[in-house]
Amino acid sequence: MPDQKNVLKKRCAWNTTDPIYLNYHDNEWGRPQYDSRALFEMLCLEGMQAGLSWISILRRRDHYREAFDGFDPERVVHYSSEKIDQLMQDSGIIRNRRKIEAIVTNAAGFLEIEKQQPFSDYLWTFVGKKPIIHHYDRHEDIPASNAVSGIMSKDLKKRGFKFVGETICYAFMQATGMVNDHETGCFYYSQINSESGMVN
Repeated sequence: MPDQKNVLKKRCAWNTTDPIYLNYHDNEWGRPQYDSRALFEMLCLEGMQAGLSWISILRRRDHYREAFDGFDPERVVHYSSEKIDQLMQDSGIIRNRRKIEAIVTNAAGFLEIEKQQPFSDYLWTFVGKKPIIHHYDRHEDIPASNAVSGIMSKDLKKRGFKFVGETICYAFMQATGMVNDHETGCFYYSQINSESGMVN
């Protein structure tokens, strides 16, 4: 049975009482992530979400990690057409060939960037290497994309990445704490700013 005190905390309006969502909101979403491999995984998963609800991906995340070798780019980049055919039979993931192929393509893009700099450094450069703190009181005021996500999307596409439109990139930025889009009334808003050493 969930902790009633925890359930009653004021959270962002998009959140639900689903335990998976509660855990994601309270422990991951909006928390700055600097690990290159974790960032690659999240970028791929955000691409998998296109046209679907995020909870549908969250519920499959553990299986995605198993199916895609922990999102290890050095392994994923070598996936053959036979491997993709095999993944297309896996009911534990979204069986969309273009999306599966995009993860393989993106692994190649990741490795190319890593030849020059850590993937994390590359991505965080788009936001000046520190979280952007927004001040949205209502969920309805939070945009689906912005100028920065547009620039990130354009650059990733130029490097061959797939399923990285500006809306996907913005959702990715929100998830990985490049922007703090927790509503100001959410208990986690100030906590993240404090942990990031940022002023509200």
